[in-house]
Amino acid sequence: MGSLFEWITDWIKEGLIDAITGQYTSIFNSVNNQVADVANQVGQTPQGWNGGVFSMIQNLSETVVIPIAGMILTFVLVYELIQMILEKNNMHEFDTFNIFKWIFKTFVATYLLTNCFTIVMAVFDVAQNVVSQSAGVINGNLDVQAALSDLETQLEAMGMWELIGLWLETNIINLCMWVLS
Repeated sequence: MGSLFEWITDWIKEGLIDAITGQYTSIFNSVNNQVADVANQVGQTPQGWNGGVFSMIQNLSETVVIPIAGMILTFVLVYELIQMILEKNNMHEFDTFNIFKWIFKTFVATYLLTNCFTIVMAVFDVAQNVVSQSAGVINGNLDVQAALSDLETQLEAMGMWELIGLWLETNIINLCMWVLS
């Protein structure tokens, strides 16, 4: 009778060990697939991600944002020029360096304003380049086959009730991974 009980216990333990290692394999495969999906989505350019939204944002930037920013920049630069001239009203103390400084500020501000969308796209291109260069690291798979053999030896040393608890835990984790994906 004792050998029958041991045989049934060993049979249940083997089934639980197979189920637990299968759950771990499923969890790691799910993580690998999600990491690869994230790497593909992050590595896309804004044009590649959604071309319609990108063209709408570019159109809004060129037709709405830049003209309004240009008007604000014009008011600020004219106000600064008027204040600079009023400050040195008698023209005896007037320094030409202030005019050159104002011209330089105007040039830099106008250049940045007219190329703001290009600058933003350059930031996206640099980020996309970094992601594509690190694709080998990001797309690396977690190879768990070597770890599963060690896990099986540790699981064989556990009792049946411990294995049932671990099986329930891995089922809950696998369910959470399925819900989150």
